[in-house]
Amino acid sequence: MEGNPTFITVVAAGIRDPAGRFLLQKALPGKAHAGQWEFPGGKVDAGETPRAALIREINEELGLALDPEALEPAGFADESRSGASPPIVLIFYSCVRWEGEPEARESQDWGWFAPKAVSDLPLAPLDRLLFTRFAAGVR
Repeated sequence: MEGNPTFITVVAAGIRDPAGRFLLQKALPGKAHAGQWEFPGGKVDAGETPRAALIREINEELGLALDPEALEPAGFADESRSGASPPIVLIFYSCVRWEGEPEARESQDWGWFAPKAVSDLPLAPLDRLLFTRFAAGVR
């Protein structure tokens, strides 16, 4: 059991444009939460820091270059999962500075959404929890 992870670390970005809209993407078919909207991000690889993983994932998925200095830790959420697979711990960062324009590099749907619109979307469970917590503090 020593070599098996007790949880999977995942990172996500609350990327907001100057109008205060959030960048979200739809989980692809065959992935966990397929068809639900989520903050962009992904798994942290072995030997990688959460911040470095987030920068890599956002570039791979959406072609954006996040400014590491603009990433602010904004919260975390975890799931209690029983069964063979380990639970997820999701580390959430806020980001208001990046370079590039979003593009669907993995054929996923994406869009910019005002906070009210985000509330009405079918969000993945941990993303809903993080959005609710984070949006309460966003002005």
